[in-house]
Amino acid sequence: MDSPGRGRLGSARRLPMGMQDMIRWLLPREDVFYGLLERQSELLEAAARALAEFSNGVPAEQIRETVQKLEHEADAIVYEIEEQLAKVFVTPIDREDIQLLASSIDDIVDLINLTARTFVLFGVPSPTPPMAELMQILVKTAAVLHAELPALRRHEYGKLIALGRVIKANEKEADQVFRNAVSALFHDPDIDAKVLLRDKEVLEDLESAIDRCETVAERLKNLAVKHG
Repeated sequence: MDSPGRGRLGSARRLPMGMQDMIRWLLPREDVFYGLLERQSELLEAAARALAEFSNGVPAEQIRETVQKLEHEADAIVYEIEEQLAKVFVTPIDREDIQLLASSIDDIVDLINLTARTFVLFGVPSPTPPMAELMQILVKTAAVLHAELPALRRHEYGKLIALGRVIKANEKEADQVFRNAVSALFHDPDIDAKVLLRDKEVLEDLESAIDRCETVAERLKNLAVKHG
């Protein structure tokens, strides 16, 4: 698994901005990237929902296997985007923006996979209420991202800005849950040190995944401002 934040995509071929804009206007644009990005968001939502099944009693090992399979599928999408960027001359949006957006979505899937592995590695018997709450916030955030990402293809930039506000609100909600949960762990005089460290690790993984959703929202908002 590639570490979050490490781009897989190769360096983009660059032209002066004015020339890029004229070429895009004169030549047909390759829209395959929209489909690939939307497929990424679909896999992201599926991974978030699979992870949340831990709250419904699905064994951690089964969740890890399911999420890892989805993560591999998501990796394949990133590699396909890389290949398309290498051979397509005209892209519907700047290739740097495609690269950043794809990498940011992939980071979230990687973090979901990391969380599923942590369940198994640390022997988490079942999610605590804060873990379950964070997983549900992650699910609803991934779902709205998947639902609204096609607005990029349709040039509905106002929807992308509104999406950013929704995801920001979800991130703030998750941050409050995370802070309260960690505070409770450290203020519990009876908690075992191993349990404290285990639960804190899982909470941090979940909170990081939701944070990265906000990064994707920021990328989309920037695109809306740039092209709107």
